Amino acid sequence: MTSRVIYDDIGFRDYKETWDYQEKFFNAKVSEKMRMDGEGKITPDRLIFVEHNHVYTLGKSGSQQNLLLDYIQLQARDATFYRIDRGGDITYHGPGQLVGYPIFDLEEMGVGLRQYINLLEEAIIKCVFHFGITGGRLDGATGVWIDPGVKAGARKICAIGVRASRYVTMHGFALNVSTDLSYFDHINPCGYTDKGVTSIGKETGINVSMSEVKEVMRNTLREVFGYEYY
Repeated sequence: MTSRVIYDDIGFRDYKETWDYQEKFFNAKVSEKMRMDGEGKITPDRLIFVEHNHVYTLGKSGSQQNLLLDYIQLQARDATFYRIDRGGDITYHGPGQLVGYPIFDLEEMGVGLRQYINLLEEAIIKCVFHFGITGGRLDGATGVWIDPGVKAGARKICAIGVRASRYVTMHGFALNVSTDLSYFDHINPCGYTDKGVTSIGKETGINVSMSEVKEVMRNTLREVFGYEYY
C-alpha cells in the first residue's frame, strides 16, 4: 500500500511554537506505535514546511562553542538560541530559508534510518537541480553540498538534522533559498570551521520565489519516497 502524507505549509512561524507543533504529532504517532491493544494508527504522516525568525539551534551532540555570539550579541542580531533534541551540531534558521519537518513512520514506509537521510538528500539534490544547481554529498557529513570534491570550495546549501523514536521522525532539513548568509558568520556551521554556506539565490544570481521552491521540494520528496498526498 502506498503511504499517504498530509502536506502542511504553516508559513512564517516562531521556532519554539513550531517545535511544539511538531512534537504534538510526533508524540501521538510514537504513542500509537507503543500501544499493544491492537487499535489502528490514526495520526497520519505529515510534512511541515515553514520559515522561521532568526534562530540558532544546537543538536544534542553539538558543542555550544560553535556559537560565536553571547546573549547580548544574539539580541543585537534579533536572534534566539535553542539546544534541541535532534542529531547534528549547530545551524541557523531564518527568513528566506525553507525548513521542512517530515513526521514520517519509516517502518510503515519500509525505510531504514540511514536510507531516510539518503532519500532526504536525494530529494534536495533533485530540487536544487531544477534551478540549475548541481548538489552532492560530502563524505562523513550529512546535508547537500555544492562542489563537495573541491577541498577549499565545498559549501553547504542544505543542512539536515533529525530525531527518530520507534522509526517515527521529526526535525528535518533547512534549504537556503534567499537566506541572509551573514548570520552563518556567527557560528561554525554544523561544527565546521573550513567550509562555507550558500543559497539558491547566491548560486544562480536569480531571486527565486519561496513558493516555487516549496512546490518543487514538495514534488521531489513525493517522488523519492514514493508516497502520495491526501
